[in-house]
Amino acid sequence: MDLNINTSKKIIGISAYYHDSAAALIVDGEIISAVQEERFTRKKHDSSFPKEALEYCLRSNKLTLKDIDHIIYYEKPLLTFERLLETYLGVAPRGGRSFIAAMQVWLKEKLFLKTEIKNQLKDIQKELQDAAEESFELPELLFSEHHLSHAASAFYPSPFQEAAILCMDGVGEWATTSAWIGKGNEIKPLWEISFPHSLGLLYSAFTYYCGFKVNSGEYKLMGLAPYGEPRYVDLIKKNLIDIKEDGSFRLEMSYFKYHRGFRMTGRKFHHLFGQPPRRSESDLNQFHMDLAASIQVVTEEITIALAKSIKKETGIKKLCLAGGVALNCVSNGKLLKESIFDDIWIQPAAGDAGTALGAALLTFYQHCGNDRLPKRDDSMKGTYLGPSFSNTSIQDYLKRINAPYEYKEDNELVAQLAQLLKEGKVIGWFNGPMEFGPRALGARSIIGDPRNLEMQSVMNLKIKYRESFRPFAPSVLEEDVSTQFDLSSKSPYMLLVAPIKEELRLEMTEEQRKLFGIEKLNIPRSTIPAITHVDYSARVQTVSERTNPRYYKLIKAFKQETGCPTLINTSFNVRGEPIVCSPQDAYRCFMRTEMDVLVLENQILLKAEQPKVEKDEAWMQDFELD
Repeated sequence: MDLNINTSKKIIGISAYYHDSAAALIVDGEIISAVQEERFTRKKHDSSFPKEALEYCLRSNKLTLKDIDHIIYYEKPLLTFERLLETYLGVAPRGGRSFIAAMQVWLKEKLFLKTEIKNQLKDIQKELQDAAEESFELPELLFSEHHLSHAASAFYPSPFQEAAILCMDGVGEWATTSAWIGKGNEIKPLWEISFPHSLGLLYSAFTYYCGFKVNSGEYKLMGLAPYGEPRYVDLIKKNLIDIKEDGSFRLEMSYFKYHRGFRMTGRKFHHLFGQPPRRSESDLNQFHMDLAASIQVVTEEITIALAKSIKKETGIKKLCLAGGVALNCVSNGKLLKESIFDDIWIQPAAGDAGTALGAALLTFYQHCGNDRLPKRDDSMKGTYLGPSFSNTSIQDYLKRINAPYEYKEDNELVAQLAQLLKEGKVIGWFNGPMEFGPRALGARSIIGDPRNLEMQSVMNLKIKYRESFRPFAPSVLEEDVSTQFDLSSKSPYMLLVAPIKEELRLEMTEEQRKLFGIEKLNIPRSTIPAITHVDYSARVQTVSERTNPRYYKLIKAFKQETGCPTLINTSFNVRGEPIVCSPQDAYRCFMRTEMDVLVLENQILLKAEQPKVEKDEAWMQDFELD
C-alpha cells in the first residue's frame, strides 16, 4: 500500500494486558491493518503487549513509529484500579487472597501502564529503525474508555450515519452494559449499568459452572443450549437476577464470587442448583444442557428488552452492537427477528481485540474532529486485515521442507477442489489476508461438504479434536442465502443464527422425537445435515464476490458441481490453538490432523503425498485441553 507519509493522519490502537491483545492501524480514517497478538505468539487469548501485532501493522505498511501521529490505549487503567479497590472495600475482609494477588500484578506493571507502554514502544522503534539513527520522541499516547472503545468499534465502521449503540461484556473500567448514540463523527453516552452487575459475567458464571473456561468457553455453552430445555429460567430470575421491564438488571451477588475471589460461583450458587461445578473433561449430562438452554433464554430476554428500551428512548432506527455478549449469535438472530430496528450491524471483532480498532477510530473522528462518510456495506473490508503471503514465498517454504505440492491457476484449482469436496474430502483453505476477530471467514478455514452426514463427527473428532456436540457453520453464496435459511439479510461475519429452510428439513420419526440431550446428535435433520444444529438452526456466513472473490469462486464451483451453494466453514486450528496465521502454521496443523487436502493460495497439497509425521504424546500436550 502506498502512503503519503507527509499528509496522512496515521493512528495506532492497542488493547492489552487482560485478554485478546491486539493492534490496529488506520490511515485517514481507513482501516488498514488489524490483528490479534495470539496469531503470532500461538498462545490462545494472549494478553501480553501486542508487540508482534504492532510490528506487523508497521512493517507491512513500511512505517515506523516516527510516522505515527497518535497511539491510543483502549481503556483507562486508573479507573479499573479504582473499581478494584472500591469492590474490595465493599466486601472486605472477604476476598483478601484474590485482592493481594491482584495488587501484586498492579503494583508490578498495571499501575504504571503508561510507562510500561512507552518502554515497549521504544523497544519496537529500536528494532524498526536503523541502529545508527538518533533517538526520537514517541507519538502522542492517548487513553480511551473501555466501553467507549467498544462503541466506537461498532459505530464508526458501520454503514450508518446515525445509530443507537449497545455494548455488553464482562466489565470495562466500571461499565458492564452501556448505551450510546452515534451520529456523524460523534458518539455520546446515554446510560450504563455498572460492575458487579454484568450480563457477560452472569453468562461466564454458567460457563464456569458447566466446566468450560471463562473468556473462551462461552460459545461452547451457546452450542450446548439447543440440546437442553430451559427448565431453570424461573429459578435464575427468582434468585440470581432481577430484570426490570426496560431490560436493566441487578444480580444477587451472594451467589457469585467473581467480585471477591478466584472462582465465578460460590457455595450458595451450587446449592441452588444442587451440585458442584462440573470438572473440565468430565461427562456432560442433561442437567448441564438444561442450564445452558436456560441462561441462553435469559440472555436473549435481557438483550431484546434493552433493545426495545433504547429504541423507545431514542427513536433511532439503526442499532450497532459490540462487546463480548454481541458474539452470542443466537441472541443476535432472535434480536434481528424481533424487527425492533430497521437494521442491525455487529462489530465482527466484538470482544476486546476490537477495542484496539475502536480506540483508533475514536481518535481520528472524535479527538481529531474529522468528518465521517459511511460506506455502503461497512468499512471492515470483510475483516481481511491481517498478514497475507505470496505464492513465491509459499513455494520457497514448501521446497525448503521438501513438501510435495502442485501449483494451479484459480479456475483449475476451484474445479478440482469442488470435486474433492464432493468426494467427502476435508480441506484446509489458506487464502489471502487473515481475518480479524474470532471467526474464520474464508481466509483461514477448514471446509467440507455440508450434505455429508458423517462430516460433523469426522471434523470434530479427527480434525478439530473437540467436543462432538459442537455445531459447524455454513458459508453460503450471498445471493442464495434465502434458499437455504430463513434469513433475508446479509450475515458476512457469521454473527447471526437462522433456521434452516422448511423445505430442506427432514421429517423426524416418532422415536426420534422422544430422544433427549446428546442422543439428538446423530439424527439427520436436513439435506445439509453437517451444518444443521439439533434445533434446525445454523450460524450463517454469507459470502460476497466483492469481499472474498476466491472463496466465492470456490463455493460457486461447488454449487455447479453439486447444486448446493453452501460449504461447511470452521476455523483453521485445533482445540486450544489460535487460528493459523502463516503457511508454516497451516502446514503443521494439516500434518497433525486427518485433513485430506491443504490449499496455500494456489498451491495444492495432498495428504497422501506428504512425508509421514508421528503424532506422539509430546505433540498432543501442545494442545491445551479446555
